[in-house]
Amino acid sequence: MTLSRRKCIVFGLCTYISAQLSVGIKEASGLMAMDLGGSSDPYVKVYTCPDKSKTFETKVLMSTLNPVFNENFSFPIQKSSLMKSRVVMQIFDFNRFSKHHIIGELRVVLGSVDWNHVIEEWQDLAEPAKFEEENLGEICFSLRYVPTTSKLTVVVLEAKNLKSMDIGGSSDPYVKVQLALDQRKWKKRKTSVKKKTLNPYYNESFTFNVSFDQIQRVHLVFSVWDHDAVSRNDAMGKIFLGCDAAGNQLRHWADMLSSPRRPVAQWHQLLTSEQVNSTLTLKRRIPLQSRMPFL
Repeated sequence: MTLSRRKCIVFGLCTYISAQLSVGIKEASGLMAMDLGGSSDPYVKVYTCPDKSKTFETKVLMSTLNPVFNENFSFPIQKSSLMKSRVVMQIFDFNRFSKHHIIGELRVVLGSVDWNHVIEEWQDLAEPAKFEEENLGEICFSLRYVPTTSKLTVVVLEAKNLKSMDIGGSSDPYVKVQLALDQRKWKKRKTSVKKKTLNPYYNESFTFNVSFDQIQRVHLVFSVWDHDAVSRNDAMGKIFLGCDAAGNQLRHWADMLSSPRRPVAQWHQLLTSEQVNSTLTLKRRIPLQSRMPFL
């Protein structure tokens, strides 16, 4: 990738206090046009490395090369790890039906930061690093919510570029769809198993009864698993949506809510279970007496 145009980002790196690092993404300027119309739909992905336990995303700003985000994110990090860590800020161009292309990135070595001051400065974006980012593949599904009937319909369409889990270089993937209410596991479904493929096609539909009051409080969790007939099934990737989600996941959920009765499909990049679980803490299943009003 050739960074032919000036692409820079201003960020605020706040003071390190009580094992918490706060990173503020302010704005970017002069981004590369990634769309045919001469613009882009940028958002920023933020994480720390080498301990990439949490990944945050800003909102997507449509049709702009000069986005203003003004979003802040906090990372738990011990002082002993701080001097050996980096903050990575990657700008992507959002696309609902295809891969999100990276525009550029900025890496800040935390060991060189003066913690007596807040950093707020413009820096040029660099080409993305060719290491460290584990690609777990992508999943495409559609969501449809009908408030008048309290029906939430999920169609798991397909996945691609999944991680090879078997010795032969393939996998036997299936998708588990889990609905959680008030952070408690509630209902779950799963697709069929597709044998020996890293690009499975499902087109399988599941319908949940969810009232309009409950739709504001549910999380929808998608996890991809490799089926094994003789040993434990292995997790391959995970993603969650809901009103507490962020970035592309929140956008998909909001688009569904704003378009009742219409299916809304979108591709999502899979994350590790650790990344999702660190943000979404699900409790045990709701007791029977608490679930009865939903029947």
